[in-house]
Amino acid sequence: MVCSAFDLFKIGVGPSSSHTMGPMTAACRFVERLTADGRLAAAHRVAVDLYGSLALTGKGHATDRAILLGLSGERPDRIDPDEAERTVARIRESGRLALGGAHDIAFDEARDLKFLQRERLPHHSNGMRFTAFDAAGATLASAVSYSVGGGAVVDEAAVARNAPPDGAWDVPHRYSSADQLLGIAARERVTIADIARANEQASLSDAEIDTRLDAITAAMSACIDRGIAADGILPGGLNVKRRAPALYRLLTERAERALQDPLTVIDWVNLWALAVNEENAAGGKVVTAPTNGAAGIVPAVLRYYQRFTPRATDEGVRTFLLTAAAIGSLFKENASISGAEVGCQGEVGVACSMAAAGLTAALGGSPGQVENAAEIGMEHNLGLTCDPVGGLVQVPCIERNAVGAVKAIEASRLALVGDGSHRVSLDQVIETMRKTGLDMNERYKETSLGGLAVNVVEC
Repeated sequence: MVCSAFDLFKIGVGPSSSHTMGPMTAACRFVERLTADGRLAAAHRVAVDLYGSLALTGKGHATDRAILLGLSGERPDRIDPDEAERTVARIRESGRLALGGAHDIAFDEARDLKFLQRERLPHHSNGMRFTAFDAAGATLASAVSYSVGGGAVVDEAAVARNAPPDGAWDVPHRYSSADQLLGIAARERVTIADIARANEQASLSDAEIDTRLDAITAAMSACIDRGIAADGILPGGLNVKRRAPALYRLLTERAERALQDPLTVIDWVNLWALAVNEENAAGGKVVTAPTNGAAGIVPAVLRYYQRFTPRATDEGVRTFLLTAAAIGSLFKENASISGAEVGCQGEVGVACSMAAAGLTAALGGSPGQVENAAEIGMEHNLGLTCDPVGGLVQVPCIERNAVGAVKAIEASRLALVGDGSHRVSLDQVIETMRKTGLDMNERYKETSLGGLAVNVVEC
């Protein structure tokens, strides 16, 4: 299945696409189905059970808040983070919740929202069950959903009938491997961005595609700017201080240092990645790229292209995003972008690969060089574990984005000095990533039961 750029790049809220955006969407859908079936008015109580990784790291990833907001009718793409805080506070203070924003019920969070840490549903670690009861305690409706990464949600019924996931659509250029993608580019004498655009044209006009891509770019840029401006301590109890504002002041107040230190460019890339992921950790508005936990890499490398490369253009930015999405689609199709399935190689690793490919394309690289950059970006993230301290998307996640952004630029530069030929293919690396994820111990898949999460004392 070829995935749309607008399914990989989604505007939402932090701190996690799979643990915040996905559960919020699933909760909202459940209430919408109650409404569509004419059962909303009869609902007297709603219970939510969280399983696997959602249960183990859900509190640190704000899954509980996301569920409350989703049941209240909120969706990640249209929510106001400041108003969301007030909504959650009202529910917790009053013990009442307006289902879909319209039907008032009692909601006892300790009773009605369970984190079942010892249980896991069969199809994915990020499973959740929603149940609505009438006044007599009889079940009105029940649904199981899975948050499969990047904010995407799949219902159990769709899994059972092997239905195509959200975002599947009829396109002129079908590919399920990098080899096929390169074959199309060679046969049609087009770029990877051209292929991605032609597929988007199956449902959108060129003007609509550009408008959406520009909105994604603007949202990424706004997130960087908010992260630079916001000082203080990140929520959650780890007492992690935002570093982006201080780094920005250092870079602007000592601008003359750039004349002596050519690596100052790396400091700027670090700044932009830190700013995004600090904003994400605070629950701010971000763009999944392809996930929230890895949301800083593509924006940081994109801004590097805009600010530090000669002849950067708006069209180059669109080429960057379309190419990155085509590469991201391969990972989503053939492996995973979920830390709960394959560890952080599926988040930071995929983002690094996408950003390397996008930058290479924007700088005029050939399809072969783009594929090479994507391969390098992932090859050197293979085996990367997801072990967030305290279940929070802060340590090591924030710094990991900065390192991933710099690594993406290095991957692009290595690819651009070559001719596109190389020993290890992107398809081989994706398959290696998939198998590595299968072999990886569950403790290292967003459970906070291993790695740094147990070897760093929370204080």
